[in-house]
Amino acid sequence: MKVTLVSLGCPKNQVDSDIIAHSLLKAGHSTTADMTEADVCLINTCGFITSAKEEAIENIFNAVGARMENPDLKIIVTGCLAQRYKDEIMEDIPEVDAVIGIGSHDKILETMERVVKGEKLSFYGPKTNLDITKKRIISTPRHYAYLKIAEGCSNGCYYCAIPLIRGPHRSRPMESCIEEAKWLAEEGVKEIIVVAQDITRYGEDIYKENKLAELVTEISKIDGIQWIRLMYAYPERLGDDVIEVIATNPKVLHYLDLPIQHINDRVLKSMNRQGGTDIIMSAISRLRAAVPDITIRTSIITGYPGETEEEFNQLYDFVKEIHLERLGCFAYSEEEGTKAAKMEQMPVEIRQQRADAIMQLQTGIMAEKQAAMIGREIDVIVDDYDEENELFVCRSVYDAPEIDGEVYVPAEAGLLIGEIYTVLVTESDIYDLYGEVVD
Repeated sequence: MKVTLVSLGCPKNQVDSDIIAHSLLKAGHSTTADMTEADVCLINTCGFITSAKEEAIENIFNAVGARMENPDLKIIVTGCLAQRYKDEIMEDIPEVDAVIGIGSHDKILETMERVVKGEKLSFYGPKTNLDITKKRIISTPRHYAYLKIAEGCSNGCYYCAIPLIRGPHRSRPMESCIEEAKWLAEEGVKEIIVVAQDITRYGEDIYKENKLAELVTEISKIDGIQWIRLMYAYPERLGDDVIEVIATNPKVLHYLDLPIQHINDRVLKSMNRQGGTDIIMSAISRLRAAVPDITIRTSIITGYPGETEEEFNQLYDFVKEIHLERLGCFAYSEEEGTKAAKMEQMPVEIRQQRADAIMQLQTGIMAEKQAAMIGREIDVIVDDYDEENELFVCRSVYDAPEIDGEVYVPAEAGLLIGEIYTVLVTESDIYDLYGEVVD
């Protein structure tokens, strides 16, 4: 069969899609981006926050619309939205032919065979059945790839639906992680981005101790891997051993995604976040002391239930004073089934106003940080070529794919996509840099 595989949401979900795609190809099916010529449209959804759910539903209806030209197209929905809403999807969108929970990905091939015969199906195995150790394809550009080292989350933040959708934290065996990293290197991957809901919990469930620093060290020994980027490290579990690896291992980038969500102790406690103000400040200061040029990326929430104006002002002042290199701010979104959704909610417009104020502040900080890069030499990896503007699109060691900025280099530099170069920064704007290759 010809299958259109639509993958939505975060890099962790993309890895799941890569595993699904491998199983499809191994079974003799093929993939196509054109739904009008597909037999099946398989949508791997995100259901984390309201905007993600809206995007998932929009994509389902896009598939429904494709039936105008392709009446035989079958629609299968899986991923977080499917796990979270189960039978509601087929009740509300009867055009969907099957819904598969994350614990039943092994049923996808069977489901495809049955829906083309006219059956309507749903499968929901235990969440813990999701196997992230299976073989996969590489859907990112060949020079970088995500390595998912754990599934689920056990942090229990009151605003977050991930534990409800994905189940508790489950570390992937170290041997499996290293085996996949070696395969990625053999396929030409130069940058490995280590991801999980919480990488700083890695190994505690299966090895009874934190093994993140050891895992990263072992990955760094693999020939061909030149960059290792770490994402989603919680400040309360950020060990000195991990900071030391970032500071001393030449392959580990001076970059860390450190989600903090807020800075006020009462709000953090209300969120059921384990780290308070002192722990967050300690994590940032320890990182900056050990790695002076580190780029710290974080995410924060405004308008959480009960957040007072004074508490918001404390968060605003924190952003103003701490000058983090990368920051995303989101207006709180209540999610069904979470404890925070049962709390008294503040008006949506106030939540958004506060988020807008933070982002306006951060925009100025980013502009200053970017301008300070002028005159510096930085290592970049070439992601693409922009034919319209005749520029090579690169990323620096300080920028993760899709969420951070880019470094643009003129076409006459004659760069090769996937290669790493040293660039002298000559110009900047709020998010991006411009430069020339250093001979």
